[in-house]
Amino acid sequence: MDRECSQLLPSVCAVLADSRQLVADDTFLEKFLDWFKTLTETESSLLLLQENPCLTELITCVLKLKDPSSSTLSFILRLTGIFAASESCFQYLQQRELLISLFGEVGPLSSALWEEASVRSGWVQGVHSMVQHQSALHFLYNCGAIDVIFTLQGDPSLFVASATNQLLVHILTFSLQSFQTKPVNIKDCDWPICAQKLIVHTEESLKSNSASRIKQSLKLLTSVFGCCHDLWTEVLWSRLSEPIVYLLEEEPVHAGHLLVDLFLSMARSPVFSCPECSLWTSVVCALEHLNPAQVGRLAVGVLKLQKCPQAVRIQALSVVLQPMDCVLKAASQPLEYAGLLNKSVNDSATVETLLSCRSSCASFLCQTLAHLEELQYLTCLSVDLPHIPLLQSVVTILQFCIGLATPASCLGNKISRILIGCFRVQRSALDILGALSHWESHSVFMGSVFDILLAYLKSPDTSPTVLKKSFQATLKWLVSLSEAPSSKDHWQQTEQFLRDLFLVLQKRLCSPYWEVRDSALEFLTPLVKHLREKEGVRQVLFSSEVPKLTEDLLEDPESYVRASAVTAMGQLSFLTHLISKKPGLENGNVKEKSIVAQLKEILSTDSEGFPRRAVIRVFIDWLREGHPDVLKDTEQFVSSVLQAVNSDLDWEVKAGGLELAEVFSAQTLGRLGLAACPYAAVLSSATRSTHLSESLQIFCRVKLFEFLFGALCDYDRPVAQKACDILIALKAELRDESSLKEGTSAGLSTEARSIAWLEETLRRWNSCAKPCPRGDADEAGSQDSDGVLLVLRTVDLEGLHRSLNRSSDHIEKSPHSLLQDILATVGTLEENEADCY
Repeated sequence: MDRECSQLLPSVCAVLADSRQLVADDTFLEKFLDWFKTLTETESSLLLLQENPCLTELITCVLKLKDPSSSTLSFILRLTGIFAASESCFQYLQQRELLISLFGEVGPLSSALWEEASVRSGWVQGVHSMVQHQSALHFLYNCGAIDVIFTLQGDPSLFVASATNQLLVHILTFSLQSFQTKPVNIKDCDWPICAQKLIVHTEESLKSNSASRIKQSLKLLTSVFGCCHDLWTEVLWSRLSEPIVYLLEEEPVHAGHLLVDLFLSMARSPVFSCPECSLWTSVVCALEHLNPAQVGRLAVGVLKLQKCPQAVRIQALSVVLQPMDCVLKAASQPLEYAGLLNKSVNDSATVETLLSCRSSCASFLCQTLAHLEELQYLTCLSVDLPHIPLLQSVVTILQFCIGLATPASCLGNKISRILIGCFRVQRSALDILGALSHWESHSVFMGSVFDILLAYLKSPDTSPTVLKKSFQATLKWLVSLSEAPSSKDHWQQTEQFLRDLFLVLQKRLCSPYWEVRDSALEFLTPLVKHLREKEGVRQVLFSSEVPKLTEDLLEDPESYVRASAVTAMGQLSFLTHLISKKPGLENGNVKEKSIVAQLKEILSTDSEGFPRRAVIRVFIDWLREGHPDVLKDTEQFVSSVLQAVNSDLDWEVKAGGLELAEVFSAQTLGRLGLAACPYAAVLSSATRSTHLSESLQIFCRVKLFEFLFGALCDYDRPVAQKACDILIALKAELRDESSLKEGTSAGLSTEARSIAWLEETLRRWNSCAKPCPRGDADEAGSQDSDGVLLVLRTVDLEGLHRSLNRSSDHIEKSPHSLLQDILATVGTLEENEADCY
């Protein structure tokens, strides 16, 4: 601790010990604790107490107070725990009987303040901090604190109960640290006394008739097996497996979701990875006995495991597929798609009951569909999914939701009535329908998929959120089909679907609801991006009214729609030049220019930020990808865009302009062979100097540096940071330029200048109708290469970079400032009751 803090600390402790003094903000106490945590990690805790006796006096004074505030008492409990984590400091505090007064039965435990959750939380956190040595464990056992901790497991405050659970895990794992490298057995005499007490309590709770005690023990064991993978956990399981298996055999099974959490945490532990481990017998028992609505998560977790008996995997897959099998059989299907399973793991009557009940059907199906979607993205699934029947079952669910399925049983009639118009199930089914598109066998069932997607896209009853999901699924299927080796074989079917799709898209682009128009545009943009190289797709697209309607939406009254239209037109414009030579499209180039002009107009005049941000993103893409219109005159394009962005007040638009400037500068330097590339040919000194001079001339013509220096002075930190990064990179690239070399350009001052000087220089640049004479270059009044290089060399970019990357409160975050703040705000609580936090 530094001398200044040591001088202020007694006054702060006196304030905290005085019940008449109020600290205006409890966050000060949290910061105070954080500071001492840091100090005790780097300095001797005992030395801190000895050199600052005011800390011990503070603890003593608060204990003597008749009615301390709950926040102060909680603070003292936590602070004492931090110091007691050191065994020498623990002994120091114990000799003064401070620990027993705080954590024993005579302390806060017996006071009225124990009713405050903050005090109980402070007690638990203090004990947790303290348990870093065996002396602390013996102290807790001897003073009866272990029994208090057991009681706090069921605390009405979730924060206290959660902290207590973490504390018990810490006590068990810490007390058994010596067993990590030694052989262990199940005999009680071999375990430390605290561990014995905890395990006996847990076992008794599991065998009790108290649902709350069972849940607390299951949560504790889940945390233990999840965080500790030592050999003793296997012994612990052998001790407690019997009462846990008994819980599974009860009718009905209580705390099923907690049992799932427990088995998953154990299954992920390498200790239980052996196929012969008794855990897998319990997992199979859980798959058979748990409620189908609860067991799905366990089944998916098992299927994700790399080490698991194959028989258990197959059983888990059957559990996940069983609801889909019931749905498939509930509707009339061709014989080849009669079902998904030959044999069910669970009693199908339970699943059918859930599906036939209005209160459970939708949530059960959504959960099942989410689990199946999760499995689609696993790279190494050790069991084969029946993709065609699964796809058929998903389509069947979607058909039930809009009344297109034909029920084949009483269950089918009930499902049909429940699911009709159910948006939740529609969204979940469309998600997995899109996920199923990447399997090679999809083309076999392509017709049914196209039919159901068109049905949803056409239906006036489709909600905007479901419509968006329908578009997303459609996009995934079209992209996947285009990439499949057999895409040409199915082109005729795909082409007809595209024609129908673009007819639907035309109607959706004219919808009175802005969400629908926006979703249609959001679908069109990636569709064009992914399929623009397919000539057949281009022909179908431009034979429709979609491009014209998209262009019209650039003037939509809703800013979100205008932004999406901008992005869509950015992609469509890449296609225009590809078809401009076709009959009837000779004016393609003129139209292309009008699109560019419209986007620039939006960037300059649109009153909303979303469309302007979209324009700058489109322009960045155009520059990166070499858009034909940009390539015609790149300098003019970049210059006009930077000029528009420079006067924009939206920081995101300015950040986009900086990205455009970065791309342009990198392309320019790369084209001239100046970019840092290990494979580029090494340029001679003369050639490099010539190319550097040429690149500087280009940057000056587009006023790149003027834009970057202006952004460096911007009030928005992200803008200034980005500009500084780009300027530092450019300065490094141009380091060989003679005017940037140290000690050259005699007569030019190399003194680092401030932002104020830079702002004044920019004002002079803007006020000059023409470049200043070369003789005035020492005043940086010229916008030519020499003037720019002088500014680039003179401004301390590295220093600015450090300043910009510092947080705005870097000075106020110091411990000395914290202590001053505590003293300054004492007694102001009544005057300033509104807390800024």
